[in-house]
Amino acid sequence: MTPEPTPSRAALDAWAAYRRLHLSVDAEIARDLERDSGLSMPDYEVLAAVAEMSSQETCVRVIGLAAHMNWDHSRLSRQLGRMQQRGLIARHACELDGRGDDVLLTEAGQQTYDAATPAHLASIDRHFTGVLSAQQLNTLTGIEHAVAAERRAATPR
Repeated sequence: MTPEPTPSRAALDAWAAYRRLHLSVDAEIARDLERDSGLSMPDYEVLAAVAEMSSQETCVRVIGLAAHMNWDHSRLSRQLGRMQQRGLIARHACELDGRGDDVLLTEAGQQTYDAATPAHLASIDRHFTGVLSAQQLNTLTGIEHAVAAERRAATPR
């Protein structure tokens, strides 16, 4: 059996830097979101994804929403249940084909999302994008695209 290659010091340092950045920035933004709007990060992510995917031509199905968000179906179903109990989302039979449930923002969900977004975007700018140069932002986007492309290529169809 061939031994696994040993990562370089630069690779290990980059991984450690990514983990520190991910954990600290996410925590700061999540704290701001909770303080400013009462929403958890998963709440906001679901509201944003449903708002983005909503249209007159298609239904927002749980399976499609899970794929769009890169979440496990059971995780999303539990989150939707909690949000439905709080009146932020609703699930109704899809009127386009009647084959499944359509996930919709309620009026309260839309208002909550609209009210939370400006402060959330300001928090993202304050803790992350505003401290990076345009070149750094472009580099980071390129890194994400490269990693995502590799994952797609490695995923069996």
